[in-house]
Amino acid sequence: MSGFAAAGGRSSQPGFTYHRRSRQVIGTFAGFEADLLRSLAGQMVELLRSESALPAEPSDPFEAMFDFHGPTTAPEDPVLARLFPDAYLDDEESAGEFRRFTESALRNRKVANASAIVDALDDAGLPDEPDDDITIDVELDRGAATAWMTSLTDIRLALATRLGVEDDDEDRWIELPEEDPARQVYAIYHWTGFLQETLVESLSKAVSHA
Repeated sequence: MSGFAAAGGRSSQPGFTYHRRSRQVIGTFAGFEADLLRSLAGQMVELLRSESALPAEPSDPFEAMFDFHGPTTAPEDPVLARLFPDAYLDDEESAGEFRRFTESALRNRKVANASAIVDALDDAGLPDEPDDDITIDVELDRGAATAWMTSLTDIRLALATRLGVEDDDEDRWIELPEEDPARQVYAIYHWTGFLQETLVESLSKAVSHA
């Protein structure tokens, strides 16, 4: 993994594979990896649901269908600003209108995707406390695997934004002392990229064998 071990320095599990007989995508994680992934997805849910970023939800489901009182300005948090960029860079009014009609629904989809990771790991038997002596296997159909892939993209974007990752700057992180927290977080960013790569490969096989 180009100088970075998975999940902050420990050995990596194989990530995702496609099981042809069951037509499922299988994710295999050491206990600490599964716990880390659940934590990352949980933090993403919390960020997306932050009160300062979300409008109040209507109590009436029918009213909710016609609720277009979403935000009209970009979020102040840099991660949220990357997750929800302006649709029109040169037209502030149009960008605000587009955001008002779309951001709340998009937030809800991102929350659902991240929650799918948390729920799948819990359902697979991941305990509340980390256990290095267990292996967690997650079985995903194509829909669930797509949700995981989308949320991994969001998680990696969040990590890259917090760290200030730029294109082709891996040498910068390798040169940091191993005990440097930034290097450790970058290792996690790198590991989630490995997971995403194996998941994309597995989904491609699932589609070709459908």
